[in-house]
Amino acid sequence: MQLRYNFRLYPDAVQRAALGRAFGCYRVVFNDAVRAREEARKAGEAFPTAGELSRTLITQAKRTPERAWLGEVSMAMLQQSLRDVEAAYRSFFASLKGTRKGPRVGAPRFKSRKDARQSVRFAANARWKITDTGRLKLPKIGEVKVKWSRALPVTPSSVTVIKDAAGRHFASFVIDTDPAADQARMPESDRTVGIDLGLTHFAVLSDGSKIDSPRFLRRAEKKLKKAQRELCRKQKGSKNRDKARLKVARAHAEVADARREFHHQLSTRLISENQGIAVEDLSVAGLARTRLAKSVRDAGWASFISMLEYKAQRYGRTLVKIGRFEPTSQTCSTCGVKDGPKPLHVREWTCRACGTLHDRDHNAAINVKVAAGLAVSACGAPLRPGAIPAQREETGSHEFPTGHRAA
Repeated sequence: MQLRYNFRLYPDAVQRAALGRAFGCYRVVFNDAVRAREEARKAGEAFPTAGELSRTLITQAKRTPERAWLGEVSMAMLQQSLRDVEAAYRSFFASLKGTRKGPRVGAPRFKSRKDARQSVRFAANARWKITDTGRLKLPKIGEVKVKWSRALPVTPSSVTVIKDAAGRHFASFVIDTDPAADQARMPESDRTVGIDLGLTHFAVLSDGSKIDSPRFLRRAEKKLKKAQRELCRKQKGSKNRDKARLKVARAHAEVADARREFHHQLSTRLISENQGIAVEDLSVAGLARTRLAKSVRDAGWASFISMLEYKAQRYGRTLVKIGRFEPTSQTCSTCGVKDGPKPLHVREWTCRACGTLHDRDHNAAINVKVAAGLAVSACGAPLRPGAIPAQREETGSHEFPTGHRAA
């Protein structure tokens, strides 16, 4: 299983300038390759091969005055840009044919120097390494200071250097983990739990536990509004506007980092304490188009469930997602009678069949667990068919909003 381990970088002024050149050259070669393939498609010609693109867009281009600055960066990094274009087109064509798992992806688009996120990838052949002093040595950039929050379990296969909208630099290492070793780290448990996600409480568990919703965005709204007003008042193109833009980006980064840390801590705790976990397959995109959109985005349910998915697979746990149309809030968890739909302001209700008083969210969490087949009857037999192991297709990440995260 592949995961991403991410660490903060602290380049000096010279290294920041060198990284800026690397981002620019990587982006230019990527755009040139996309343009060459698009021109070939419009002309009805065969797509140029990787060798032809490397010869024309890198080797020959460096000899021209317009592209002579390509020689200031690592050749292996520019070759990696071409390989990334090829990978993007393979994913696009596989998505068109229906052979690619996950959501459909579009054709590769041009990268812009105004994008909030800039990145460059160094593969194993790029001659990068981690020095004995704990610094990351990158070709034609130098030894960059790294803040190590934990040790790397094995030697990484590649590293991606990322600059976010707040001007921070990160190193994202790709790690091939050992499933047997990961599962041995997590002791077996006989506990199972159902989770009902909500807005009043972020999560209510089938054992009655309630996790309050931190509402990171709501709590930071006053600060965000003030920073945004200051940005709007600055003249476009001025240095003060750039400073104000960074202030807004850093405020949003603080919110995103706090939410991500909360999701990591809660998902790791649930995975470590329970052998089986059941959640609802919520339509977050649909809920984000309602009047509750801001609160739904603030909760970050999709990110939290994706963390549960890859951590369950990594540590040998079972994660089951039940259908979003399962009437978990309408069914009595005691007698199983469907009591009918209820408006959102009804937080408690009494079953008309057996007279049991239910907390709406706790009752729903129990029904989620039963519907997933993780609950057992008094004699110990499962109430529903057995659970299905969680599936995992994409790599994980520890700190970033891009992709999944490692625990």
